[in-house]
Amino acid sequence: MADPFGFMKYKRKDNPYRSVSERVLDFKELQIPLDVEERKEQAARCMGCGIPFCHEGDFYGGGRAVSGCPNDNLIPEWNDLVYRNEFKKAFERLSRTNPIPEMTGRVCPAPCEKSCTESLNGEGVTIHDNERFIIDNAFEQGWVADSGRPKERTDFTIAIVGSGPAGLSAAWRLNQLGHNVTIYERADRFGGLLMYGIPNMKLDKDIVQRRIDVMKEVGIEFIANTEIGRDIAYDTLTSSYDRVIIATGASVPRDLTIPGRELSGVKLAVDFLTDITKIVLSNGDKKMRQSLKGKHVVVIGGGDTGNDCIGTAVRLGAASVTQLEITPELPGERTASNPWPEYPMVGRKGYGQEEAIAAGNINLTRYATSTTEFVGAERGQLIAINTVKVGPDFKPLAGTEETLKADLVLLAMGFTGAEQSVFQGFGITQIFDDNTTNNEKVYVSGDAKRGPSLVIWGIREGRKTAEKIDDTLRVLVTQ
Repeated sequence: MADPFGFMKYKRKDNPYRSVSERVLDFKELQIPLDVEERKEQAARCMGCGIPFCHEGDFYGGGRAVSGCPNDNLIPEWNDLVYRNEFKKAFERLSRTNPIPEMTGRVCPAPCEKSCTESLNGEGVTIHDNERFIIDNAFEQGWVADSGRPKERTDFTIAIVGSGPAGLSAAWRLNQLGHNVTIYERADRFGGLLMYGIPNMKLDKDIVQRRIDVMKEVGIEFIANTEIGRDIAYDTLTSSYDRVIIATGASVPRDLTIPGRELSGVKLAVDFLTDITKIVLSNGDKKMRQSLKGKHVVVIGGGDTGNDCIGTAVRLGAASVTQLEITPELPGERTASNPWPEYPMVGRKGYGQEEAIAAGNINLTRYATSTTEFVGAERGQLIAINTVKVGPDFKPLAGTEETLKADLVLLAMGFTGAEQSVFQGFGITQIFDDNTTNNEKVYVSGDAKRGPSLVIWGIREGRKTAEKIDDTLRVLVTQ
């Protein structure tokens, strides 16, 4: 498997990030890919271990967390093929399980790397960056479209509601299997959170559009600005198609209903990021207008979305950025209760946090802090927030109250689940483990079923749902 001594010869080398001083001036991609020879060296670090934990997808924590890749990606095999210069075979092996690896190769937190055998006593293989190299090279060589074309067409039709990771994954696989697929999206562009939930510097929208374009090329139909239940009746969809997949994601954001929530300076993070992405798409690569110059921004919530809001606020010229997290600060290294190969629950700085600190926000993140009130001026504009420290039980600690300046508050506290109206419209009262429902024509996939999760989970769910539908349709042919 690759070079048996590669992990001893070569040190881990990630795709480097552009310097902070350069990247905060635009919304272009953060990373600079390594050259081909360096990438082959990184692939050579895959050591051919006896048990490749990286692609096992072992569950722990009562099934709430996963160690390794939940999508069963055949990681050691395509690492070996990259090392051997067999780039097309590496692509074929990668795309066997992952229909849209250019997305995970940019935004996945890579639980596969944390469970890599090398991570037990050192640094894991750069699986995430290797994956990105394989698929980007495949697009450059023109291999992707051919891999998505079916050998023959069936007469079956499938409608997919939502064009996020699960919807795209399901569509690609169903089309490969010969079925006729139409994706309905209520937004003006396709990609779901890939388009509007993740900022351009982390996932360039040209990458998302590149996938949409190739999907159209291989026969998948896309219909935008169309909401099921408003523009098309639910029963019209089920009567017009052989199967329907609900892949709308977990799009209901968690809100903070405290006094002052109605003030004009309090926004949901997803709305803020969507608005900025639309401006970036409209202006191209031009430097963004410093719309937050002189403004004090508070981001409530950690995680990827909070980090994205911080990086965006810095690019828009915010005078100050403060992040509030209700949970305590994570330890600097693994605890005994969080052993390898579990995902390490340790503190780390995201790209946005690094940028904000470099901009002068030294005490950026305040842990164990809860917001109790949004304070406004007479005209209804936010001017400050009231906070309090909390204990391990999240109850307020007397005497720790504080007021912070705030012209803009971004609520980045995650999502609660899917919009229930779409389930009600299709008469869905039960969703089963195999993504089927009490309505034999309708399936539910991705975050719409699981709740808020990783992009790789959406990809797995979409692929599995597509293959389940294919099995049921093939049975109909033989009856």
